[in-house]
Amino acid sequence: MVTSQRARVAVYPGTFDPITNGHIDLASRAAPLFDRLVVAVADSSNKGPAFDIDRRIELARAALADVPNIEVRGFASLLADFVEEIGAGVILRGLRAVSDFEYEFQLASMNRHLIPAAETLFLTPAEQYSFISSSLVREIARLGGDVSGFVHPAVQKALRQRYSNSKPRS
Repeated sequence: MVTSQRARVAVYPGTFDPITNGHIDLASRAAPLFDRLVVAVADSSNKGPAFDIDRRIELARAALADVPNIEVRGFASLLADFVEEIGAGVILRGLRAVSDFEYEFQLASMNRHLIPAAETLFLTPAEQYSFISSSLVREIARLGGDVSGFVHPAVQKALRQRYSNSKPRS
């Protein structure tokens, strides 16, 4: 059971490689529900991210700078341990489509087992962001496409720099 003190702190975990307007939308809408929302950038070096964890944290901080009660932190531990470390009572997860549900339900069930003191809260992004994913944004950027409608300007610039040696669009 979530205590009232823990319920005031939520963690929004992800690799955020890169953070997209969908992530920003979700975090911005969730932030007023809590005293503090920790956007937790997972190391996930085993996934072979386009950006290292420090760069992803930097980009997330830039993209979320206007939201006063959001803190961006990196973590390389089990999510359960990180949630305990920061004293969170809520794990925020986004659902873009029905296809996300099965995986997210499995994660929520495991987290309930590992962290009984925390609840998982699912939010859906605004409709205009429901199709955006980090992997699609990376692919578009890698192929020289315009990602300005999908990411914060700092992220767009970072993607342009990251993929500047990739083959341009024909």
